[in-house]
Amino acid sequence: MAKFLFILLIITVQSFGQSFNQIIIDEKSEKPMLIGYTNRNAFTDTTFSWWFNTEYDDYDVEEGITSQLSPLFEDISIKIVMGTWCSDSRREVPHFYKILDLSNFQEKNLTVINVDRKKLAEEIDLSDLKIELVPTFIIYRDKTEIGRIIETPEVTLEKDLLNILNK
Repeated sequence: MAKFLFILLIITVQSFGQSFNQIIIDEKSEKPMLIGYTNRNAFTDTTFSWWFNTEYDDYDVEEGITSQLSPLFEDISIKIVMGTWCSDSRREVPHFYKILDLSNFQEKNLTVINVDRKKLAEEIDLSDLKIELVPTFIIYRDKTEIGRIIETPEVTLEKDLLNILNK
């Protein structure tokens, strides 16, 4: 019985591990890309870290904005839909992570979903989100959408986020 439970535990852990930070090959570029649910750890893979770390480190967050953002994060969750094949995603998502880090946003309230070029994420139904361009940053207050930043910011990511949170 103990052996059976141990095997069941291993299968469960492996199944969960495969559904997070999954890498597939992009049919167009024949390069690796992330698909489905991911977290920051996905960007430590050398396939993605070269652009993620560079964009994160090089981005200068506008002074004073992060201190204004921090108190507004109560009951806020954020969903990012992105594609590692997309140059806008490779630029804006690391910038957004840096803003969240400097604003002390709790990463447990962040969901990141990577899509393919058709804006699909394999087993994740995104039809309700109506994603047309990536990256799309969807901001929720108490599970109700209050705003989006689509593809590129209108002003800067941090100012656009502040404007959404001040609604």
